[in-house]
Amino acid sequence: MTPFRTRKITQCITLALPAAFLLTTACKQQPEPAANGGSAAQNVIETVTVHRQPVSNQLVLAARVMANPTSVVHVYPPISGRVVELKVLPGQEISKAQQIGTLQSSDAAQARSDYQKAKIEAARADLQLQRGKDLLQHQVLAQRDYDDLRALDDADHAELERARQALAILGFDVNSTSDTIPLRSPIAGVVLDVGTAPGELQRSLDNANAIATIANVDSVWVVGDLYPRDLNSIKTGQPANVSVTGYPGMVLRGVINNISDSVDPTSLTLKVRVVLSNPGHKLKPDMYATIAVTNQKGNAIVVPSTAVIRNGKDTFVFVMDPNNKPVRRDVTLGETHDTTDEVTQGLQDGDRVVSTGAELLREAQNQ
Repeated sequence: MTPFRTRKITQCITLALPAAFLLTTACKQQPEPAANGGSAAQNVIETVTVHRQPVSNQLVLAARVMANPTSVVHVYPPISGRVVELKVLPGQEISKAQQIGTLQSSDAAQARSDYQKAKIEAARADLQLQRGKDLLQHQVLAQRDYDDLRALDDADHAELERARQALAILGFDVNSTSDTIPLRSPIAGVVLDVGTAPGELQRSLDNANAIATIANVDSVWVVGDLYPRDLNSIKTGQPANVSVTGYPGMVLRGVINNISDSVDPTSLTLKVRVVLSNPGHKLKPDMYATIAVTNQKGNAIVVPSTAVIRNGKDTFVFVMDPNNKPVRRDVTLGETHDTTDEVTQGLQDGDRVVSTGAELLREAQNQ
């Protein structure tokens, strides 16, 4: 055989192989003929037997995480002065009585002066009372005058105690001579905000800014917005599922702790509260969340959403008749869900409904 003839045969075989492959593939893709003379659409449909079953609706409320307001403390300067040092930052966890800063104040000298004066007056009153007691025993002093001395001594000691407590509130030791005041946290928690900086002057309590805002977040509130039209769908004590943005897939279970009695004038909603424990402080104040409440409505027939055909004003499904042929059946829908629809009229318990291929059946009917 000549070289040219060999090449020609090889080329023919090479060209014939793809053609045979395409022919084989085309044969495999052809649908099998419909059984009993049915159409091709009937060979790709799937059916499901429907029954009455318990159905529920879910109310989902937009919400936010917040600290319990009764566990939030604003630390104010006890007297006017200058912030010398600030030892905390927002987001920092601190313990109870931990020092968060230092305030330098000239009022500290006044407080110490008041204490020293009260101490001197109390000592002098003690001496006068002792002298009056001796005179009373020798019948030189009248009882009435002695009672006046004792009342004066009691008043001076009361003033001394007031001055001592004033120093204690400021954080001073009675024997200290420092003009700086340590600022301490009254609770253990997380620093939500800092309202000053080192070197800034802080005024008196009348119009002072909070040096720091601290919250105990061992438990937190999840507060959602409820529109008045949905008020009948929720009640206090009802179980609720809470999902928090930032933790996908995590669902926290709680109960509706409170529903407000007044409408928020800004959002025109009622506030719904769920209280959650917060181990590890994973839930942060101002995180976005949702509150989901499920209510059982009763029993209804539910079909897959793929079974329902909507054609303008008409809504229908295909039901298998006793001869195992699909027949159109008009239906009335109730609530729709992600993958299912509730049917209020048109179906009966035990009907076989076409769940896959309904669109093909409709196209076949229209041809």
